Amino acid sequence: MTVGAVLGSIPLMDATTRANRAVWETASQKHVQEYDELLAEAASGSSLFGAERELLGGILGRAPRVVHLQSGHGLEDVALVKAGAREVVGVDYSTVATGAAQRRADELGVACRYVVAALPGAPLADGCADLVYTGKGALIWMPDLTAWAGDAARLLRPDAHLFIYESHPAVPLWTWDEDEPRIRPDRSYFARRHVNDTFPARGAVEWQWTLGHLITALATAGLRLVHVAEYPDPFWRPSHVRAAAWNGALPNAFSILARRPGPPV
Repeated sequence: MTVGAVLGSIPLMDATTRANRAVWETASQKHVQEYDELLAEAASGSSLFGAERELLGGILGRAPRVVHLQSGHGLEDVALVKAGAREVVGVDYSTVATGAAQRRADELGVACRYVVAALPGAPLADGCADLVYTGKGALIWMPDLTAWAGDAARLLRPDAHLFIYESHPAVPLWTWDEDEPRIRPDRSYFARRHVNDTFPARGAVEWQWTLGHLITALATAGLRLVHVAEYPDPFWRPSHVRAAAWNGALPNAFSILARRPGPPV
């Protein structure tokens, strides 16, 4: 499954996805500008949270082949290899992000390769992965969660796993006030989408999915839930922000581990 970086053309996209990709290409310049810092972080192998290591420990101990959907800066990919993965193929529609990630992987000598592609529709073979890993700002880019879940399930071999560590769907509601948690009056938990008004994706259309939407999409794709958890800490917080919504009283992240069933015995 080892795949070299592919910097070819992206298939035809709808106007919103095309605009979002342009925003993400611009935001991904941060991965180039902070190359040395990100290289040091990648080398440390510290980009997986404790909960991720705990949930994935048994899987990574079996030297899985991993596909990382919407791989971004790729720091988790290096950490996955250092934690036991045989190899990781990252898929992202940013040529800037994948280029920087490939350069880091090559410099560190780890088995990570990157493919430039819009999702769903990853240009990889059916059943090529022992683990599909994703999250940390991935699902907000997906206008069709059912199609995305079906594509993720397609990549899994029987008895393989999908793992998601993602921003909680309630997060768009929280303000960044420092004194106490508040709900933004311009947001709804059940809204279809909103326009991001903060860095790094300012101006992008972010699709909103409830946990119910996501769990139903995974079930429709034929996956079985193994573990679901919610966390008070966000997976990312700007260094200059001290929001009261992050002080432990509200959900800010979640994880899901699901399995593609094997054939009946």
